[in-house]
Amino acid sequence: MGADVAVVLCRGACRTTVIEPDADRAAKVPERVREGLIQLGAAQHLARLSVVSSLDDLDWDSVDLVIECIPERLDIKQALFEQLEQRARKDALLASNSSSFPITAIAQGLQTQERMLGLHFFMPAHLTPLVEVVCGEASRMECAENLHAFMRQCGMVPVLVKKDLPGFLANRLQHALAREAFALIEAGIASPEDVDAAVRFGFGFRFLAAGPVLQRDHAGLEVHCAAGATMYPSLAANKEPSPCLSQRVAEGKFGMKSGEGFFKWTPESIAQEKQRYQRTLLAGLELLKSELPAVGDAAEQEESA
Repeated sequence: MGADVAVVLCRGACRTTVIEPDADRAAKVPERVREGLIQLGAAQHLARLSVVSSLDDLDWDSVDLVIECIPERLDIKQALFEQLEQRARKDALLASNSSSFPITAIAQGLQTQERMLGLHFFMPAHLTPLVEVVCGEASRMECAENLHAFMRQCGMVPVLVKKDLPGFLANRLQHALAREAFALIEAGIASPEDVDAAVRFGFGFRFLAAGPVLQRDHAGLEVHCAAGATMYPSLAANKEPSPCLSQRVAEGKFGMKSGEGFFKWTPESIAQEKQRYQRTLLAGLELLKSELPAVGDAAEQEESA
């Protein structure tokens, strides 16, 4: 994720430094970033990337934005931001890419919580245009608005999440869908394959053109209001993950990483699926190109991240 975020920043003509203490992973970062920039037609910006092994290796006076992409453990995130607060300029923005912890919890104990924000990318970060700018309880709205504008300059589509709710905005929406999907599978109403097909080739296909709110204006609010009155009472409302999901997790069936989830995987099928997935995302980017923010040119973009 960190390397893909670096692709976004380099493509936006930023001087970008990746901090990676593991020597083997650090050696792979430039090639990963190069491949991502090639996919986006921006290979000329690779020269803006540098990789260092420690926080001590940065010129902190030149850093305007820090984006944390470390593992999802609250204690190590809090410890890192304590260090970042001590090193970064007082006007530098501090952002976490956390997808599960409240930004307020990560910022707990910081003296400058007003500049602490969530900046939540979606995998793969350089091919998925959306990024969430999330306000914690103490975040200053001016900081959030500045980060929102900066992400647009990097060619992303930022959304401003004004309250620090679990799952922020997009994950709440997709988990609401997933809850119903797993409930339908659990009840034997449809197979995993048919659930995926219903989303990808039905209403999900239309989401490229219009989101769920705009879709209602297209179809007519009275139609969807009537449909909601019929369906809402029977929609899944369970407070815990569906057994068809939690049982697989208990059995160590995590998906591609373990060789089986809802589907069985081999190294060959994983490689094929990842290639298909990336091709489709790139095709989607091409379809949406005219609606995506233009990337700011180098003359306008002097930020360092």
